[in-house]
Amino acid sequence: MNNPRILFWHRKDLRIFDNQALIKAFSLSNAITSTYILDKNYSHDFNANSRAWFLGNSLQELGNNWGELGSRLVIKEGDPVLIIPQLAKTIDAKFVFWNKSIEPYEINRDLQIKKILKEKNIQVIESWDHLLVEPLNIFSGNNKPYTVYGPFYKKLKSKMNLLGSYDQDKVIFQFQDIDNKLKENKTINSSDSVLKKFLKNIKFSGSNICPCRPGENAAEKLLKNFINEKKIYSYNSARDLPSYNGTSFLSASLRYGTISIRKVWNATLNLNSNCESHENYLSIETWQKELIWREFYQHCLFHFPELEKGPYRKKWDQFPWQNNIEWFQHWSNGETGVPIVDAAMRQLNTTGWMHNRCRMIVASFLVKDLICSWQLGEKKFMETLVDGDLAANNGGWQWSASSGMDPKPLRIFNPYTQAKKFDPICDYIKSWVPELSKVSNSEILNGEISNLEKINYSNPIVNHNVQQRFFKSLYAEI
Repeated sequence: MNNPRILFWHRKDLRIFDNQALIKAFSLSNAITSTYILDKNYSHDFNANSRAWFLGNSLQELGNNWGELGSRLVIKEGDPVLIIPQLAKTIDAKFVFWNKSIEPYEINRDLQIKKILKEKNIQVIESWDHLLVEPLNIFSGNNKPYTVYGPFYKKLKSKMNLLGSYDQDKVIFQFQDIDNKLKENKTINSSDSVLKKFLKNIKFSGSNICPCRPGENAAEKLLKNFINEKKIYSYNSARDLPSYNGTSFLSASLRYGTISIRKVWNATLNLNSNCESHENYLSIETWQKELIWREFYQHCLFHFPELEKGPYRKKWDQFPWQNNIEWFQHWSNGETGVPIVDAAMRQLNTTGWMHNRCRMIVASFLVKDLICSWQLGEKKFMETLVDGDLAANNGGWQWSASSGMDPKPLRIFNPYTQAKKFDPICDYIKSWVPELSKVSNSEILNGEISNLEKINYSNPIVNHNVQQRFFKSLYAEI
């Protein structure tokens, strides 16, 4: 069959270039119509205002890019199990292409759709796109999935050194749009109204200050800036300083696939080949390790889908969480009286993003000082983060709670020590907690702020040392 009609389904790959399933589809035919579905059963994509903003604006750019290449992006809202077969039938598609997913709901959904399409004699072709290595292509020496990051990192790094890179410039896309009859179809033409309605309903006030930027073009710029401004060469020493603009801000771009993980990884390889100093090499390697942490959590959720519902270490099912809702609300609002914690939570609530060092600090404080379940924090983050991703968020919270895949089970962060080490002149704290602008740095860092100097800032709701001992006593019981 010459040039068969293809339906391409975008999911977490909101770009045209360096898109594995799309490259494969284009090699078969250029008669490609793409779709994106606002999945009513999968709120992870847009249940945070920040993510709705990022998604909506990325879709707007993606639709324009498809139009410039001679085709269109059909945006629908509802249940993909119903919509994908219906849309494939409407455009008389012989094939449906998409990139694979690792989350339990997505895997089950895709199986249902494949079954329906098979009954209609429509072939499904899938690819892996958002991972460096397929989950079924990397196992430990005893042929089991990795559950510890260190060995996983070494194995994946060795595999990546054997892989060739894909040069997106070798593919020049020019698509063939659907015929004039189908252009009049209501199913096809409802796209603009669906996206306009979605964009209109977004209520995110932090769009101007969120450091993550939507769209394929913005992702390319973020990567270039990270390299050209030489931030990647100071990453090893500066990545833990929340007041310093020292990270790539590509987390949301990778989460939504507005840039490919291969392009990002290949950028590190190109830099390594021209490395001028050992310090630069260490910084590049440190960033690679962070990229592989992302990969590790994705693989973990794929192999252990039960992580979505509970702890990896089953003894944590028996932990007697206190779950003081008043304390949780203070934590959530950035009103705990602990400066570094409050600064971080206010940054999250205002911008939709939080520095990674601060994510670890606030998570430890919620779980090990306030004795609130990590799942409360996981939920709060997913309701707020612009880069909220089930695998990474779950993995990070279980790491902080000591309930996950970590050979060092009991880790407790002292928020005052963390502030002294990573915000020693309190730039970050004072930028987000203006009530402390007149207070000396030493008082902020020691947690001994006099009532006369602070402006409407509360005392700490708990004593770290007391709560640390209490937590350890509860931990001893399990």
